[in-house]
Amino acid sequence: MFTGITSVLVAALLPAPAGVAATTDTVRHGAIRHDAARHRAAQHHVARHDAVRHRAVVSADPVDTTPHVLDGIVNAFALVGGTVVVGGSFGAVREAGSTRVLARSGLFAYEQATGRVLPGFAPHLDGPVLALAAGAHGTVYVGGRFSAAGDARALGLALLRLSDGSQVTGFDPRVRGGAVTSLARRGRQLYAGGDFTWVGGVRRTALARVDAVTGAVDPRFAIRPGAPRGGRTRVHAISLSRDRLAVDGDFTTLDGLSRPQLGLVDVAAAPARVAPWRTRAYRGRCRDDFPSYVRGLDFAPGGGYFVVVTTGGGVGAHTTCDTAARFETYASGEVSPTWVNHTGGDSLYSVAVTGAAVYVGGHQRWLDNPRGRDSAGPGAVERPGIGAIHPRTGRALGWNPTRERGIGVKAFLAHRGGLLVGSDTTRLGHEYHARVGMFPLSITPDS
Repeated sequence: MFTGITSVLVAALLPAPAGVAATTDTVRHGAIRHDAARHRAAQHHVARHDAVRHRAVVSADPVDTTPHVLDGIVNAFALVGGTVVVGGSFGAVREAGSTRVLARSGLFAYEQATGRVLPGFAPHLDGPVLALAAGAHGTVYVGGRFSAAGDARALGLALLRLSDGSQVTGFDPRVRGGAVTSLARRGRQLYAGGDFTWVGGVRRTALARVDAVTGAVDPRFAIRPGAPRGGRTRVHAISLSRDRLAVDGDFTTLDGLSRPQLGLVDVAAAPARVAPWRTRAYRGRCRDDFPSYVRGLDFAPGGGYFVVVTTGGGVGAHTTCDTAARFETYASGEVSPTWVNHTGGDSLYSVAVTGAAVYVGGHQRWLDNPRGRDSAGPGAVERPGIGAIHPRTGRALGWNPTRERGIGVKAFLAHRGGLLVGSDTTRLGHEYHARVGMFPLSITPDS
């Protein structure tokens, strides 16, 4: 097993290229082959990963223009051109500096530059929004646990126009048996994760790829998560790189192969197949009421590594409960984390990797806390509700804006202008920012 101190020492030995981020060919205690030739070949026929690389850590002072969500919780963001779309479970919003309350049913949009809420985009959904993805031509994909959007039927997944909130009727995936909790899109391919069982009349358990225009199920992607710990197969989060889809959730197998709670899918292959990458990092148990404890994950720009965050209630340096952990994408065989950062017993729900930092959010009190047991152990640093980790060393960065903890951060979105943060509380960076905030980036990011 690994400890927080050991994992940080190993990470410190890894070479770093220009900039802060590092992509390494070596993983501790795991098989160490880097499939570089296959990685280079994939770049010729798979679109570039669209994550934004920041050259610096964002400011700790939020912008003053973001709207306020007056109740509930924010679960997801999408950026469509210059428009931010916000999804969650709430009923009212207000522009910054205004007293006028606007009714919005779990979904609204605003101009990124000004914070002005779009008046024409106010669709009514009969359930919570759990996932968003930018569409083409001023549209947004909306996933969640709902059966109608506006006056039209929409089972768990819809494509809406930002101009008026209406559905794009040609898109009809017909998700049944559960909710859509995560989305990722590239071109004509839209990936969906959740706890559903059918898509478009085709059996698809918790994971599917559909045509982004029609919603038709893609027969070349039929990866099956299975053998859940908690009784129901569920995908919590997905993240897409140029040739890999990272998947975490309540499952212990992918296509019958052992992949406890986390796996990679080779989406450059036709048909898609489970990548020869596996980890035992999440085989262990946390508290009994958390049979599955993985939550958010995100690829670094370029896709060379990704970071997973967890809940679980367990404590101690020998577990991955309540942690953030980095993994190398192109290692193969049995892979161990490059580093693990422990909160000491508090949940992390969301992560955003920008190259300059790994931003983590939950209701944590500390980072760098492998020996904490619901307390600050030796070396722990206070990072209430939000923090940043050095991508190479795995240690907490000095960035510490603070956040009212509440349930926790349920949404991050890194973009060229900075970092969006969505949660259930109203204090961010020592200021009033109800459930939505943005930390700006003063240095122009790399394209």
